[in-house]
Amino acid sequence: MTIRAGSLDRRTLLRGAIATAAMGSFAVACSSPSSEDGDGDGGPKGEKSANNPFGVAANSTVEAAIFDGGYGTDYVDYTNQVLGSHVKGLKAQVKPVVDIAPQLQPRFVGGNPPDLIDNSGEDQIGFLGILDQLEELDDLFEANTYEGKKIADIVYPGVKDPGTYNGKFVALRYVMTVYGVWYSKTLFEENGWTPPKTWDEALDLGQKAKKKGKYLFVHGKEAATYYQTMLFASAIKEGGDEVRLALGNLEKDAWSHPAIQGVLKVMETMIKEKMFVPGGSGTQFQKAQAIWSNDQKALLYPSGGWIENEMKKATKKDFQMTGFPEMTLTDKPKLPYESLHAAAGEPFIVPKQGKNPAGGKEVLRAMLSEKAAANFSKTKLAPTVVKGTVPADGFGSAALVSQTKMLEAAGENIYDMRRFVEAYGMNTDQLVPWNSFLAGDLDRKGLTAALQKISDKVREDDSVDKIKIS
Repeated sequence: MTIRAGSLDRRTLLRGAIATAAMGSFAVACSSPSSEDGDGDGGPKGEKSANNPFGVAANSTVEAAIFDGGYGTDYVDYTNQVLGSHVKGLKAQVKPVVDIAPQLQPRFVGGNPPDLIDNSGEDQIGFLGILDQLEELDDLFEANTYEGKKIADIVYPGVKDPGTYNGKFVALRYVMTVYGVWYSKTLFEENGWTPPKTWDEALDLGQKAKKKGKYLFVHGKEAATYYQTMLFASAIKEGGDEVRLALGNLEKDAWSHPAIQGVLKVMETMIKEKMFVPGGSGTQFQKAQAIWSNDQKALLYPSGGWIENEMKKATKKDFQMTGFPEMTLTDKPKLPYESLHAAAGEPFIVPKQGKNPAGGKEVLRAMLSEKAAANFSKTKLAPTVVKGTVPADGFGSAALVSQTKMLEAAGENIYDMRRFVEAYGMNTDQLVPWNSFLAGDLDRKGLTAALQKISDKVREDDSVDKIKIS
């Protein structure tokens, strides 16, 4: 996953899905048949069986429009190596797309969408706007993998939740994104440092960094809200579910919760004591990340598990990028330190009006096979939602090993906190006060007021559909 302007997250989950009638003509122009046998009404049909649970027609083609972001699209191409083993001649025709909504919304309007879409990136199509046009995917989870195991039994807990809207499971999120704090294991061992478990320990580490002519943190202007994501995790560990629910459900004064303010107070101290690399609010985010991963001027960086793949061309040799859970505020938090902010990302959808929706589901089943999931982790250095497909050596990736270990240590204590931010497209607005705060131009009270104002605006806008976080 790579960041896009105005977006981790990077994901604007319910960005407005408004298509005009004028797009209809464009939709026809964009049309591309997914199967010569397709009749436009449910697509080509095959006989359902244990090996073919969706009744895919032999020798048919699946048009797959895949977001061309940090993970590329070749991992979906890879499914062609396993698809034919279960349905003769079935093939995925992968088409890379960057601007999902501008390119694909017109095709929904025209009634000829692709058979499978990775509805990702800043310009993803709003799920609520096309909800009735999407296949429900419960039958996918009830089906068996290519190895003969029930899919529902081989994925991480809660995978269906972020892809369910108004009670309909319509989006399979394929990549298990692990959020945490990242560091160079090599650098820490050379200096006798240990990853901090509490914010007080982080403050102490910052003082040690200064003595070495280094900083504790760095940030880039498009990724300033990575520190908000870290704040969420720390505050939820300290205050428990009440913090998560208050923020997610846009409650009044949610940002003033003591757990949130406690973390912000320490952050403010770090900023005042110049533990952040200066100039971050005017620095492009990947350049800022390179100050950490290549120049090693900063010790820590909060991010998702995509960070190693994203910075693989700008990371110092033998860096041994390693992640650990976000720090707790005290040594007696309501949730254990090992609790983890992790969420399934890269939402795949199957439009009903595609020419081969059964084929779209079959491609997803192929992606959930052990072979395809292991290939993704090996080539993208990130885990999928399929458990047990990353070997102990993480294919040579220290970051991938640490992600797997964090998931195992967290057990059932895994939660997704960014959903409300993405649901309402708040990230663009939130970047402004966060950049000011991290630059030292806005104090803790000013940041709190600004973030609360953004939440209040959404809550009080009756034209915005609300989601219930539970």
